[in-house]
Amino acid sequence: MTISYTPEGAVEISYATLVSSPLSLRDSIEKAFGSDPECLGVIIIRDLPPVYPGYRERLLKLAYKFAKLEEDVREKYADSGSRYSFGWSHGKEIMNGKPDLLKGSFYANPVVQKLAVSEKERQEYPEYYGNNIWPHEESVEGFEEAFKDLGKFIFQVGYELAAACQPFALSHLSDSTMSLPALIKTSQTTKARLLHYFPPVAGSAYPADDEPVDSWCGFHLDHSLITGLCSAIFLKEEEGRQDPVVVPSPSPASGLYIRTRGGDLTKVSIPQDCLAFQTGEALEIATGGKLRATPHCVRVGASPDAERISRETFALFMQPSTDQHLSSSVTFGQFSKNVFDEHYEKTSV
Repeated sequence: MTISYTPEGAVEISYATLVSSPLSLRDSIEKAFGSDPECLGVIIIRDLPPVYPGYRERLLKLAYKFAKLEEDVREKYADSGSRYSFGWSHGKEIMNGKPDLLKGSFYANPVVQKLAVSEKERQEYPEYYGNNIWPHEESVEGFEEAFKDLGKFIFQVGYELAAACQPFALSHLSDSTMSLPALIKTSQTTKARLLHYFPPVAGSAYPADDEPVDSWCGFHLDHSLITGLCSAIFLKEEEGRQDPVVVPSPSPASGLYIRTRGGDLTKVSIPQDCLAFQTGEALEIATGGKLRATPHCVRVGASPDAERISRETFALFMQPSTDQHLSSSVTFGQFSKNVFDEHYEKTSV
């Protein structure tokens, strides 16, 4: 089958083909997730079921509304016991060596409603086995339903993609009995992150040629097996209007940047009616480094109206249960503990 690409060079596939003929996509999957220097570690899925655009827009607008609540109201939904891995988180994550005040996040597991793990596991891994926290403010009515609708939708598409990836991954996995779709389907650690990127402070927008490429979100790797990612919505506040308006990206430079396996930096746009899926560090470890996660970041992009424009998006992290061995020496739980320790204050259990 001929490999299709977006204008920026990311591999794209049709959801209809993913469902009806997954084995025909091996070349596309290898081009997206393989080890060649030009591989971006990302694949775009188009032609999604028609319910998707509504799910996306509904939740991303609620992300904006939640972020506009008073700080003391938002903080009611923060959970320090899970290292802010459930509910609201702002200024708690360490990025580029300092607290990240540029974006706020709302975390929940949209797939598993009743955990089937021991009390010992709950205490050892509160970042994954805590309880969902949902806001009940009138201005964000329907938040829980919208979060679950979009999360479950992306999870199902991601599961289909994992099944299509299995024949290719099997040739790289250190453990030949490991099944990507099974790991994702049976896991209780699935986590979704609803993101609100605050507008830059007035007067602080960088000139386009001076702005750091990771000015909105620092370079990082996801620690999942696979991450599903929506196209962002940009919302602009306008005088005389209660609700913001959806606007195009404030600058051609704004958006997601990925460093290829060969080191080149590429801006990747996700069409608003598509989903993107990236490889994460857990998959890199499980394949002995053969399928490496690619560093990525988010850039503000200079714009005359930048201080009035926010960015909303949603990511779903699909990963194995904490007791799953990624290699002979480390479980997913042990590996992810180290990641949390790098970005949050350590907790004792």
